[in-house]
Order: sequence, then C-alpha cells, then structure tokens
Amino acid sequence: MRTQRKNLNKRSDQMNLRNVAHRMSRGQSSLELLITLAFGLIILLPIVVLAFIQISNSSSTLATTEAQAAASKLASVSASIGAQGAPAKQLVLMQIPQQVQNIYVGTLQNTPGHVITIVINTNAGLSYVTAYTPVNVSGYLQGDTSPGVYLVNVSVQNNCPTNAGISCVYIAQT
Repeated sequence: MRTQRKNLNKRSDQMNLRNVAHRMSRGQSSLELLITLAFGLIILLPIVVLAFIQISNSSSTLATTEAQAAASKLASVSASIGAQGAPAKQLVLMQIPQQVQNIYVGTLQNTPGHVITIVINTNAGLSYVTAYTPVNVSGYLQGDTSPGVYLVNVSVQNNCPTNAGISCVYIAQT
C-alpha cells in the first residue's frame, strides 16, 4: 500500500511537472510572438510616418500647381480681353484649389496693377503664386477662397471701379 501511494505520488508529481512545463512553453511562445510583433511595428512605424509626410507634401504641391493654373488662366483671359478694349467681357470657369487663403487682383492692396496673386497655405508656410498680365487688372475675388469651381466675369472698364481715372480689366465673381 505504501508502494502504491509512492507510485501514485510520483505519477502525480510527474503530471504536475508536465503541466507546469506545458504552461511555461505556451507562455514562452506567447512572449516570443509579442516580441516579434513589437519588432514588426517598430520597423513599420517609420514607413507609415514617411508615407504620411510624402502625401502631405504632394497635396501642397498639387494645390500650388492648381493655383498657378488658375492665376495663369485669369491673366491670359485678361490680356486677351484687354487687347479688345471696352466693352469686351468674358465669363471664365475658375477652379480654386484646397488651402487658398487669399486672391489678390492687381496688387496686394487690391488696387489696379499687373499681377494676379493667389496665396496658399502650405506645409512650409504661405506661398504666393503669381501670374503677370500686360494690362491693368483690378477686382475682388477674396470671397472665392473656398475650394470649388466658380464662374468669374472678366470685363474691360473705361473707368476702373477701384480707380476711376484709368481703364482696366475688372475681374469679379458673377
């Protein structure tokens, strides 16, 4: 009977050791898996950050390119209409890109001048996109700074609305 108890105790001890060993190996496997996943995330995180920065830079570049196209289109139409003289006018579809802060026609004080300026807020700060036109231009497009497509009226005025003493091409939202 004593021998049977000893054998039973030995078997029970062996079973307990096996269970402990089995639990430890499962715990070790879980720890190894967590470490592997942590290294994977450490490697993946800089790649995700670089991709985000690249996307942000490309959106600023796209907005600047679209603003340049809009300013050039207005300058080209202004030169064409200005060459025809009063009372020539033309309607233009103008696409305003994301991140536009201001649009100045003429000068930065919105007086008659030869430049159309679109101010864009980029990652590096404010960017001034300009287009030159050989005729005096003036106008008001500051209300059109939200992104979208707008119909703009470009017309030759003998007496410029912002300076009655000169003729100009006046640009305004319809």
